[in-house]
Formats: sequence, structure tokens, C-alpha cells
Amino acid sequence: MSSVKVAVRVRPLNRRELNHKSQCIIQMVGDKTAITNPKTEQSKTFSFDYSFWSYAEDDGHFASQQKVYNEVGHEMLEHALEGYNICIFAYGQTGSGKSYTMMGMSEPRHKGVIPQLCEELFEKTETMASECEELSFSVEVSYIEIYCEHVRDLLNPKNKGNLRVREHPIMGPYVESLSKLAVTSFADISNLMDEGNKDRTVAATNMNETSSRSHAIFTIILTQKRYDELTKLTSEKVSKLSLVDLAGSERASATGAEGFRLKEGANINKSLTTLGKVISALAEQSSGKKRRRSDFIPYRDSVLTWLLKENLGGNSKTAMIAAISPAGINFEETLSTLRYADRAKQIVCKAVVNEDPNAKIIRELKDEVSKLRELIQREGLDLEKIEGLSNVGGNTRSSEAKEDIIALQSKLKESERFVEELTETWEERLKKSEAIKAEREAILAEMGVALGEDGHSVGLFQPKKNPYLVNLNEDPLMSECLLYYINTGLTSVGCASGVVSQHIRLNGTNIQEQHCTFNNDEGNVQVIPIEEAKTFVNGKLITEAVSLQSGDRIIMGESHIFRFNNPQQVRAATSEMISKQEDVSDWTFAWQELRREQGVDMISVMSDARVLELEERIEQEKKAADILLEQQKQTYESKLQALQRKVNLSSPPSTETLASTSENDLDSSTSVSAETCSWSEREEYLAKTVAEKWKIYHYISLKKDILKHTVPLKEANVISFELKKKVKFQFVIFAQGDYFSIPETVDVDLGPRSPRTVLAVEVSDGKNGVVHSWSLKKFRERLKTMKDLYNKIAMATEHSDSETEDPFYDDFPWFRLVGRSFVYMRHLLYGISLDQKVPIVNERSEILGALLVRIEPVVGDESSECDKHFLPNVAWITGKNEEQECSDMGSVDSLHEDRLRIGSTLVLRVTILEMIAVPQEYSDVFCQFKFISLAGEDNTFSSEIVHNTPSLLSEVTVLSQDVW
Repeated sequence: MSSVKVAVRVRPLNRRELNHKSQCIIQMVGDKTAITNPKTEQSKTFSFDYSFWSYAEDDGHFASQQKVYNEVGHEMLEHALEGYNICIFAYGQTGSGKSYTMMGMSEPRHKGVIPQLCEELFEKTETMASECEELSFSVEVSYIEIYCEHVRDLLNPKNKGNLRVREHPIMGPYVESLSKLAVTSFADISNLMDEGNKDRTVAATNMNETSSRSHAIFTIILTQKRYDELTKLTSEKVSKLSLVDLAGSERASATGAEGFRLKEGANINKSLTTLGKVISALAEQSSGKKRRRSDFIPYRDSVLTWLLKENLGGNSKTAMIAAISPAGINFEETLSTLRYADRAKQIVCKAVVNEDPNAKIIRELKDEVSKLRELIQREGLDLEKIEGLSNVGGNTRSSEAKEDIIALQSKLKESERFVEELTETWEERLKKSEAIKAEREAILAEMGVALGEDGHSVGLFQPKKNPYLVNLNEDPLMSECLLYYINTGLTSVGCASGVVSQHIRLNGTNIQEQHCTFNNDEGNVQVIPIEEAKTFVNGKLITEAVSLQSGDRIIMGESHIFRFNNPQQVRAATSEMISKQEDVSDWTFAWQELRREQGVDMISVMSDARVLELEERIEQEKKAADILLEQQKQTYESKLQALQRKVNLSSPPSTETLASTSENDLDSSTSVSAETCSWSEREEYLAKTVAEKWKIYHYISLKKDILKHTVPLKEANVISFELKKKVKFQFVIFAQGDYFSIPETVDVDLGPRSPRTVLAVEVSDGKNGVVHSWSLKKFRERLKTMKDLYNKIAMATEHSDSETEDPFYDDFPWFRLVGRSFVYMRHLLYGISLDQKVPIVNERSEILGALLVRIEPVVGDESSECDKHFLPNVAWITGKNEEQECSDMGSVDSLHEDRLRIGSTLVLRVTILEMIAVPQEYSDVFCQFKFISLAGEDNTFSSEIVHNTPSLLSEVTVLSQDVW
């Protein structure tokens, strides 16, 4: 037994961290790693097997790529040659150096663990085989990607879509139909890695992904055969080398992944969280603690942990490389990674030499096949007719029996396939690998991807004559690995699934059947756009032919970004021009250039230092405003409320409200005494200052939300257009006011100090003719489902989406709000009836018509008479919020003189007489109303629905209210 080897590696500060003037918070001495909290200055020390200091190359204890491999990779390779299974996986936040450590770069001194291990593997096997004639080696590889819990085979173009992960009682967890290709040299492995990365790049571009959001597992199967001359027997050792590059582990809030990347982050976190749970459970198990019955190791909770089951606490020698950032701004993520690694080192694995496993496995599989055949024959079935049995009706056998037989058939085929795979000769495997390679190259050539003279190595050469396009990607490993020739004459670009064949075939959002054309006239290349197909050159949308210069950035659709290279122009250019082109040729520059030119996000195109300065200033202003508000809350809250009451009570009634009342009576009613609120000059100044700061902060907050969600909103519109959903998305701002309020569907908590202005998304459903309002949170959740739906359709998976709810549509509400009106009741103080014509105002502050409402007091005998007619619609509310008996209604005194006495009971009747000038599209209308300024329950009353025409509505209700 041996525990997991854990190494921690710290990288240098990157440009963003340097611009932020971030300090190094990591210290390493020997095998110990210490991290310092930049806020509290407290340090925490961890002890690991290795602590690699790669912060500064001029340091004496600097850990180079070679040193990391010598300490970790070399030891693991030795174990593999001894016959053990091994696993090396890298863990850490995006940008911490995982991919650099595992894969590295093409320069010899920058090679990562994986290429160095593969290179030494063939060197050692060749040496061992030459020293011992009885010893022979064979190597097979597979390469898979796990993205959003979907598994893709990166080496076989036939295996499209999501491959199933299954578990066999003998073979353990495996990927169904996964290709294992035979290789004979390090060059073969290097080419297959390159081919797999190209496949990742094509798929990632089509689905708007990048590799930092997917896990990749490169597996090597090493078989050693030794022939014993004495016994005439051949013994075997089979080792499986699993080399894993995990996705970034950072929190969604740390990356700003609150928009179109939230879904990807959620699935990554699911895999990594499950991996953490598995590591914790295995660590507890290894510590000897007594396990409870409820405790179990959740391997199957994610595809990643299921496939790594044997490597985590099973039959494997495992090493973990934790990559961390030295910057203080990444303290939380770095501390989380160190804790993760500290937990992992407690796991104990039980690795054994896999000697002669094939003979035993083949024997067990053959026994299983024999038992399954006997079981099927016992049922009295012909094996050749089993397949047709599933289509036989229920009269022959019950559905349960059919399911059992089909399951037996599946198990039989599965075991037979394993036997066939294990008994396959090496020559047959090489032949199969060559056939898959030819298919893969044919598909790339059909897409227009350039191939070298040897038929592969696309990412390892540059044409010397022909102009070409090279892909750019956010992940450096996936950048510049696809190359497309622009041959003399016309080169057309379009959708791969289109009817018309194109020279360069692309897939993805907003790629049209005929997208654009390149015209190469003796080395002078022009790009010619096609109407309604978006093509950008250096960030600008082009509408006519544009001549290209070497180094120009070309963007097609939503996710295909290329750099144009013209070797003839490069040779003619000066060295200064060449260096300038190289400086601006990366994905980040092209993307920021597009957003700047299109005005999508002005913040993103500022310099990093300027952005950080603005962020810090906004944060400081926010904190200062919050502190000031908190300090003055108790002092000024009561005065603000008093001032609000004063404004409400002293507001003059509108002309329309009192249209049928004499001006003299109404003028007298405005003389209402109000509590005076006297503010000192300093108090008034402080209140205004706080209010202004709050307005500025809230404005910046809204602007930030708009900028953050502009790209996701555009993406949702593009997906809707591509899938022909007839749904449009746009921003809408809701404000809390008298005539409009924030809809309940926009789930916002409106506390006393919460913003009264909220950004949301308006969804115009053209298919059903309705408009919905979504909160930003709901929009983000729906967008990730939209992208899933789009990707499934694009990949043409066999799974049906019929059971999945369509993310573009919402359930219909049982009514649609037309607008709101306000009716004043001050005239009831004088016991008079008043017909009021009040406007109906919608949520956009547009007047859609008017209501004619009569509000009249009910007194004396009339009150008793109305009891019989309106009793079902009567609501009694008292100032003390106490219910009264209906018998009290008869004891109401008549109104005295011209005013209602304090303490008396008021009975009133509300009649909605007419709805005027409302658009005819509103046919089945009704009114709801409630009293917004009276004590008691917040009762809402409704009229009957009027069909066909919004004209006359009947009397609605009578209300009783104590007046104090």
C-alpha cells in the first residue's frame, strides 16, 4: 500500500496580477508550502511530498519543467514499467499552470509531464527490448474529453456525441465503444495528441467552449510480454497510465461566470466537488476511522470520478500536482487548492502488479459468455432470433420477460466484444488504428483543414507560399492548431451541414450556409462578405470586399476567430512590422478588439490597470456610502418618514380626480394639517450627499449588469433565430412607482433600502403572442438549457428532447396586466358621491385608456337595503385590524353635517361604470382593486369578467372601514 503522492507548484505572477500590484503570498521551504492571508497577515503551512518553486527563474531553487518531471513523472513511469497502474492528475484554478505543467509547449525546455513521460517510455522500452530478446512491448492509447458530464472520443471521428460510461464486473468502469489506437513510437503519440487537440478545438469552437472548461484524460495501455524458453510460456504485464488534465476549479463569482458560462462552471464544480467528496471519503477510510453504514464513496455521482475509480484508492499508483497562483487576489482559490491537496495525500492506494491479467480475464469472460448462452437457451430461444424478439407483441411474452431477455442479449454482446478485443492480434490493432487515422484525416480534409505532407502534424508546420487562416482560441493549447489554405482563385466558407459544398466548412452559431468568400489573386487576398452573414475584420463588420494584410484578425459567426497569414507579405515586411503583428495576434486581443469596435463592453477594452483602478474606486465609494448610510440610518430614518408623510398629505388632488366636485369644496379639503419636519442646514446637506452617492452607485451597478449580460443576451437571440423559436430577448428596466411595480416574475427582494429600479429581460414570444419578464438569474439558468438544446441538435444525438421542457417558452399566466389606476377618496370626508375618470397607465408609463369609477358613501336605510344585495361582496376592516359582526352594519349613524366624525364607521360603494378607449386586443377584461392606505388586511376585490368588449362593468362591492 502507498499513499497518493502530492506535489504543489507555484507559477510566476501574470500580467493582470502585476498590474494589480499584487504581492506574493506563497513561501516554500523544502517540502513545506505556506500561504499568508493578505488581509490578516496570518500564515498557514502545509506539508506535501514536493513543493515546486517556479515563481522566479533566477532563484536558486527554481523548479523547471524537467525538475517537475524528474521528481514526479519519472517515478510514475518506473512504476508503470514494473506492471502497476499509474495516474497523474493536475488540479487548480484556471490560469494556475495546470496545462503548462501537464502538456507544456513545443520548445524542448518547456515540455510538460505528459510528452516527457511518453518520450522516455519509448526510450526505455526500446532499451529494455534490445537488452532482452525475450521481452517485447506494445502500446495503445485513448483520448477522451469530459464536458458537462458528456464523454467524447477525441481520436475516432465515428464516435460522435456522448459515449456511455458503464461498469463491468470484471473490467470495471469503462467508456463504451472507446477507440484504443496502437502506436509504435513517441511520434505516433505526439501526433495523436495533436489530432485529439484539433478535435477538441473544432468541437469547442462549434459549441462556444474552451478546454479550460472540460476535463481531458489521455490513457496509455502498456503491455509487456516475456517469453520463457524453459517453460515455453509467455507471461504478460499490463499497465494503464492515466494522465488527467482537470478543468479550472475557481468559484463562479471569482470568474464573473454569472452569464453564459455559468452552466459550464456548474458542471465543472459538480465533477470537482464530487472528486473532493471521493477524496475526503477515501482519506477518512485510510485514516482507520470507523465508517458508518450511511457512509459510501460517491464514485458514480460524476463521470470523472467514475472513470477514475481505480486510480483513487484502488489498484493504482497515483500522483497529484496542485497548481497555484502566488497572487494575493487569488487567496481564496489558492487556499482551497492547498486544502484539497492536503486531503488527497491522506489517501492510501492498494496497487498490485498486473501480471498475466489477460489470460485470467479472457477465461472469466469466456465463462461468463458460456453461462449467458446457457441461460438464454434455457429460455428456449434461438440466439439468432433474439434480436427480432423485441419487436414481437405482448401475446408472445410479457414485457418483463422481453426486457430480461434483451438485457441478457446486451450482456452477452458486451462480454463477446471484450473477448474479441483481448484476443485481437497486434497486427490487427495496428491495421485498425491506420483505418481510423485515414478516416480522421479525410474528415479534416473535407472540412478544409490543411494537412502536412505526411498527412498529419497540422499544428506543427507553416506553409511557405500559400496564404492561410489559423485558428485562435482562449486556451493556448487549442490555439493555432487548425490551419486552412486559401488557394489561388475563390475559396468559399460556409456551414458544414449546408446543401452547397464549401471549401472551408464550419459549424456553430450564426454560421450561414454560404458565409463568405476569399479571393486569392496572385497573393493578394480579399474577403468578400455575403449578405446577412456576419464577418468581422479587425473587429469591424464588413459589408463589401476588404483586402487582407498578414496578421489581420477575422471573426465569422459567434465563435470562429482566425488570424490571416500571408508568407509573401511577411517576407516583404520589415522586422518591426513582423514583431508588431506577433504582439497582437492572440485570441484576447482579437476578442477585445471586436467588443471595442462594436461597442459591446467599453470596460473590457480598457487597460487592465485602468479597469482595476475603476473597480477599486467603485468599491471604495460603495463602502463609504454604505458606512455613511448605516451611521445616519437611526438619526434620519424617522425624519425621512415624517417628510414623506408631509409630502403625501400636502399633495394637491388632481383635476381629473375631482372633476365632478365644486372647486370651493375641494379647496377646503386640502387644508390638512401635517407634521412639520425642520432640518438643519448640515443635516440637509448630508442627506443630499448620501442620496447622490447612492444614485451614482446604483447607476454604475445597473450599467455593470447591462454590460455583463449583453453578450449572453445576444447569444440567446442568435440561438432562438437558429432554432426558429420566434422568441426575442431584450433588456427592460422596472421601477417601483405609483403606476407601476416590479413584476413578481422578476424575483427581487425589495426591502426598505433595496433598489427601486431593477434590470430584467423582456421575452417577446412571437409564437404564442405573449410577453414575459425574466429576472437575470432566470435568464442565465434558461440560457444554459438553451445552449444544451442547441448543442444536442447540432451534434444530432440519438437522445430525444421531447421530455425536456423548452427553455424558450413560459407557462401562460391566467391574466395579463393592462395597467393601473389610482382613485382618491378624500371627498368621502364630506359625504358626497363622485364619478372619477382616471387614466389606465401600463408598466411603460403609456396611457392605454381610462376608467370611470363612482365612489359613494352608503348611509342610513340605504345601507340596510344594500346589505341584502351586496352581502357576499362585503368586507369589514377596522383600524385595529379586528373583524366585526355584520350585525354592526345596522347601527351605523348617519353622517353628521359636512364631515365624517373620527371614530365613526364608513360604508362605501365602489362602482366601475365604464372602461374607455382601451385597445380591442383586450377583450375578456376585469378589474381588481384594493385600498392602499387603510389599516387592516390587504384585501383585493375583483369584478366579473366582461367578454368581447371592454365597455361596461357592473357594481362590484361595498366596503366598511373605521375612520380614525
